[in-house]
Amino acid sequence: MTDLPPDLSRLRILETWLALTLDRVRRQIADEERREAERRRGVQARPPAPAWLIERSLSRGTPPVYVHVGDCCMVGKRSKGVDRGEAVRALVDGIDACQHCRPDTALGILD
Repeated sequence: MTDLPPDLSRLRILETWLALTLDRVRRQIADEERREAERRRGVQARPPAPAWLIERSLSRGTPPVYVHVGDCCMVGKRSKGVDRGEAVRALVDGIDACQHCRPDTALGILD
């Protein structure tokens, strides 16, 4: 006993449908592999996260408000990556250190 149709014409129809479905599945697999390869290339090409951030104030022309360690979760959207020297200068110039990530401690600048 078989679950396939008994006549040749319906078997050919089933064969055609399976071949078309297999082609669709293979195209979908190829598309997913291509997307995954692009994602991996994007991750590899991503620049490293900055080690230090300076958070700017809401108003233009006003001094920055905080210095953060690069991976601080409290950093605002108005921040830019800076090097160690700029972060030290900002702290020395009176820009507040984030109370959460304590960049002054990480940079060795204590009051």
